[in-house]
Amino acid sequence: MSNSPAPKKQSGAPLARAMRPINSVVERWIPSALVFAIILTLIVALLALTVTQTNPVDLVTYWGDGLAGLLAFMTQMALILLLGHMLANTRPVRKLLRKLASLPQTPVQAYVFVFVVAAVASLITWGLGLVVGGLLAREVAASGKERGLALHFPMLVAAGFSGFVVWHMGYSGSGPLTAATPDSFIAEHLGGEVIPITETTFALPNMIGAVVTIIAVAVALALVAPRGSDTISELQLDAREQIVEQEEEVVTPADRIDASRIITLIVGAALVFYLVVHFVQGGTLTLDIVNWSFLALIFLLVRSPFEIIRLTKEAASNVGEILLQFPLYAGILGIMTGSGLVQVFSDGFVAISNPTTFGLFALLSAGLVNFFVPSGGGQFAVQAPIMLDAAERLGVDPAIPIMAVAYGDQWTNMIQPFWALPLLAIAGLKMRDILGYTTVTLIASGLVFAGILLVWSL
Repeated sequence: MSNSPAPKKQSGAPLARAMRPINSVVERWIPSALVFAIILTLIVALLALTVTQTNPVDLVTYWGDGLAGLLAFMTQMALILLLGHMLANTRPVRKLLRKLASLPQTPVQAYVFVFVVAAVASLITWGLGLVVGGLLAREVAASGKERGLALHFPMLVAAGFSGFVVWHMGYSGSGPLTAATPDSFIAEHLGGEVIPITETTFALPNMIGAVVTIIAVAVALALVAPRGSDTISELQLDAREQIVEQEEEVVTPADRIDASRIITLIVGAALVFYLVVHFVQGGTLTLDIVNWSFLALIFLLVRSPFEIIRLTKEAASNVGEILLQFPLYAGILGIMTGSGLVQVFSDGFVAISNPTTFGLFALLSAGLVNFFVPSGGGQFAVQAPIMLDAAERLGVDPAIPIMAVAYGDQWTNMIQPFWALPLLAIAGLKMRDILGYTTVTLIASGLVFAGILLVWSL
């Protein structure tokens, strides 16, 4: 049974009314992310044939040879989403969300609270942020209804998704982490070196920028929140009604082992010990280390192997589309590299940019590319080589193109439906229900991102 709000007139917020025509176009004409990847492949293939000296046989060879080029990276990205979903659905985290849901005392506080919590979770890991945003929106809506607090459920969900706008500035940012990972696919564009996250994720401009972005978006959401005579759509069902989890039967000695918490605690403790040794010995933060840190938390929080198997099965359905799309992104990268399109695009950026404006142009282009490559990791694979080459020729710090691509990816996610789908499924809504509010997030965050990159480039 759906958790959708009862059909009512949409909120009276002016921007929400203004966005209705765009909402209709988005719902009717934007295809799936898989189709986007195929369309982008065709566009890149046509460009290679017309702009470079590539012939059809070479084109197919570049594409086919490139399909397997991101297999390790694809696994890392899939694990981040899988483990984030699992972590958000462990009993302690769900219990914490229920307690947090009772804290807001007014509607505006509720919308801002959901956004801030989702943003913090996204800074920890993007998979966690997506799921927490949807779950917390439902919990806050149900808690508010119990206390007589009238809350517009679509805006709560929009606030939860808006938290995703800072994910690439945090702990699981695939761009900065890839640049910090030895022997990554962009190492050759960095002269075989790595860029430590102290120069990207933990650089002062990025950390200040993350805080400023959260404040700016929180203020913007508070300003457009329904109030006064505005009509609202409340959650109609108690969102905390869940299917009762069936306890596994414990009959045999093997069942008792599968139901034992000792097994998972041992693995969790071993992972924690490894992570401590890794950092004590001078190890750095990489995509693998991020994944192992969240795997350690999951093993420590679950009650048994039975539970972790159930969480894995529930989360696995969210990973399949990523696994299918990444070979296509790798094929695109193969065409661009083999045909010389990377150099053509790099020449174009050098021609229109200078060291100060390069970061801003890179942000705008990344925001556009994100419509066609909605995966942050996939987009980084396609776009980072171009931007790094152009930055080197202009004498720009390589951290700037890395963060520009990261910001552009998270920025236009607010009006790109791909990553909203898991959260909307949790909420029982459609993209058109939240787009008017997430567009506000797009505008507020875009101004901040542009300002960060301009200041960083001075």
